[in-house]
Amino acid sequence: MSGGERGLVQAAQAGDREAFAELVRRYQGRIYNMALRMTANPETAADLAQESFLRAYAALPRFDAAWPLAPWLFTITANLCRSWLTRRRLPTLSLDLPVTIDGEPVPREVPDERPAPDQLVEQQDLADRIRREIAGLPLEYRLVVELRHFGDLSYDEIAQTLDIPLSDVKSRLFRGRRKLRERLGDVWHT
Repeated sequence: MSGGERGLVQAAQAGDREAFAELVRRYQGRIYNMALRMTANPETAADLAQESFLRAYAALPRFDAAWPLAPWLFTITANLCRSWLTRRRLPTLSLDLPVTIDGEPVPREVPDERPAPDQLVEQQDLADRIRREIAGLPLEYRLVVELRHFGDLSYDEIAQTLDIPLSDVKSRLFRGRRKLRERLGDVWHT
């Protein structure tokens, strides 16, 4: 955890609501996205994200500010999502009973929505090509692209990880993306 974030955590632990609000602003998108991926429901994800921050606020006095905040917040969110998924009861339908509409039997064919084998090959080829192009970037660009898009790190976290100024992170990411766009022009979609 950066010194700035640690200071915010300590200030929030001392009762500074604005410091906690800043922590919420920093993490709300990532917490919401995690809840959305787990629940597949935007409204539920928003509720669970809010509940995550309420629980974090209540437990903040017991949190050790020497530890990173993100994993702790993600753990709270994951536990809330897991509880929600466990409590949620979906209606069940017996596969042995015939399905009827107005007394008429309905066939139980389930469409196969998986990609066709040729589509899978195309997708794999494209993924391989993208990986090769990223690997071919100059190291300074490749590192920031990997950390941002595959490590899901913020610009600040990348700057801290690589021990470079934030402006360098932004310019390297811009240049790295531009080089990828040039190399992948035939398949690049903005």
